Parts: sequence; C-alpha cells; structure tokens
Amino acid sequence: MGNRTLVTGASGYIGSRLVASLLAAGNDVVAVSRHPERLREFGWYDRVSAVELDAGDAASARRAFDEAGPVDVVYYLVHGIGQPGFREADNEAAATVAEAAKAAGVRRIVYLGGFVPQARDGGPLSEHLASRAEVAHALQIDGGPDVVWLGAAIVLGAGSTSFEMLRYVADRFLLLPMPEWSANPIDPISIRDVLYYLVAAADETVPAGSYDIRGPETTTYGDLLRTYARIAGIFRTPVPVYGIDTGLVSKVSGVILPVPGGLAGDLIESLDFPMMATQDGLDVPDPPEGLTSVEDAIRAAVTSPSRRPVDRLADPHHLADTDPDWAGGDALRLRQIASAVTPHVVHPVLGLIGLVPKPVAAAVRTGLDHVIGLVPRGSTA
Repeated sequence: MGNRTLVTGASGYIGSRLVASLLAAGNDVVAVSRHPERLREFGWYDRVSAVELDAGDAASARRAFDEAGPVDVVYYLVHGIGQPGFREADNEAAATVAEAAKAAGVRRIVYLGGFVPQARDGGPLSEHLASRAEVAHALQIDGGPDVVWLGAAIVLGAGSTSFEMLRYVADRFLLLPMPEWSANPIDPISIRDVLYYLVAAADETVPAGSYDIRGPETTTYGDLLRTYARIAGIFRTPVPVYGIDTGLVSKVSGVILPVPGGLAGDLIESLDFPMMATQDGLDVPDPPEGLTSVEDAIRAAVTSPSRRPVDRLADPHHLADTDPDWAGGDALRLRQIASAVTPHVVHPVLGLIGLVPKPVAAAVRTGLDHVIGLVPRGSTA
C-alpha cells in the first residue's frame, strides 16, 4: 500500500509527471492548484482528488488540508520564479503550507529545489539560487513534518524550461555564443531520474535532510549545447565571446527566446555559478535501468512524438499535451498554428515544415506569435 500524498504545483512540468509516477507506484494522490479547474486538462484527473490551495493564503491552506483528509507526504513544488517579488512571496508561501501541514499531522514534506553553489569572490548568489535555499528553511518549522530537500541543476526533458532554453539557443543561432560562464561545470539530471528520486524520498527509511541529485556525468553548458546540436542533426559553430555576463543575457532573453522572460532571466543568472552537486545524494539504489545519460535524455527529448496526456507518455522526456504551448521547438509551434487555420485535408503535409531551416522557422514563428498575441508571459514549474 502506497502513501497518501498531496502534490502542490501539480499542474507544472515536474508536478504533472510526478502525479503520474506516484499513481503508477500505487499511491493515493491529492493534486492541488490555485485553479483546480485546470487540473481537468490532465490525463490523470479522474484518478486523483483535486483540491484548491493558494499557498500564499493561510486560510486557503488550512481548508485544503481539511478537504484532502489524512495525508502522509506533501510534495512541495511551488515557486514564483520570474514573477516580481517572488523571493519574499515564496518564503511566506512555504511557511504557510508547512504550518497547515503540521496542523494536519503530515509526517514528511519533500521539496525539490536547486543546488546552492559557493558564490565566487564572496559575491551574492542569484535571486533564484538564494530563494531555493530560503524556501527549504521556511519549510522546516518546530514540531512540523520532517523535510527532505532535493537539490537539482538543469533538468533535461522536452517541456522543461531549462531544456527548452537550450533547444532554442542551439536552434536559433548558426554561431553558438560561448561566453566564459558557458564553461562552468554542471551536473544535469534527466526528468526520469528526478521523478525516481522524488518518489524514493517519501520512504520513511530515507532520513530527513538535504540531498543533491544528479545524473551520471558532469558537463558544461557549452557542451550541452554542442550535444543537443549533434543529436538534433544541425551544424553549429561555437564562437567564444567575452565581456557578456549573465545579467545582460537575462535582460534580453525574453526577446531572443520564446520562453517566459522573467523565468528565463532568473535561470540564466544562475549559470554564473558552477552548478555541481556539493552534498551527498539519496542513499537509495539507482533506478532499475540505471541513471540516464545526458545523451540519452537529450535524444529522447529531441525525438518526442506528438503530444500525449502526461500519464500516457511512453517516456517522461516526451512532450505532454499539458506542457507549455511555447515548448517543443519552432517547427512544432508553426505546425500548431498552421493546423489551427488550415483544413484537415492539408494537415498530413504540415510535417514538411520540419524541413524549414531552424533559424528561418524561428523568425517566422516569432512574427506569428507577436501577431496573434501568444508571446509567453507566465512561468512553469
């Protein structure tokens, strides 16, 4: 018999896949959202209890736990990254949920955050990195549930914001810009392995504490770009550039990339630090199929078939029908727009759009997105 789990952020990229994994493992799942009606879009909706919860409202949090009934484990996947003033709001939301969980008798909170690297030259961490650590501390209250904090760097999988940023940089630039910080070491992890560790962290045999989770290899952001380009079958020339810091790139990312500007900017500023695991990982066996290599994760993401319900994905690296519309590449976006305005009889030939050179597809897609008002502005987990 599995745990009775409550998943915050259930409509996000990781949260929606986690719900599917928990159900597959035999858990009873309560999926919560500020907008519970949106949960109807997910393939697992009929197999969960859907509850409204606004993590920033103490009364809403108490009502949510009352409606959910007894809960063993809470997965905390809430963040406001990319939103104005997200740092303070995230800390308050974490403390609010922790207090409500304590009152409801929850035994454990599993929190997925990021690595907290050592700041260079004594300088400050980015807002994103500092906030992730603060949220972990806000969840730990006297007499409250024990907390397992899993830290991760870049998550590889179609639909993941960090992977989609990688995709669009490589697709859109014939010359790959390689600033000095692109050589910083990174320990990426595949979405398959993230889900495995999240499910494992609920087990009572795992001691409370903070753990870094990572894939089987250390690489760099520059090497991730090169690997993506090779697997995607596109030729790109890396070009060293100097004097371009992450702060400048983060300010223009919303114009260059079809990713929510604030979210992309916060993630880019984190690349100014070595994103390597500095703490021990979970003391659990590796997944039965082994940890997923960078190459295998990127290949699975690049070769994603048509979008399917998240609980029916053949591979969690594939795109789900509930992942953001801006994800999946420029050619896919153009096919989506074209299929919406053309007769069904011509849909079979829309696959030819994939033959359009990627920078050309990017230029056309950018223009159309602006014309029809679908420039991404929100954030995703």
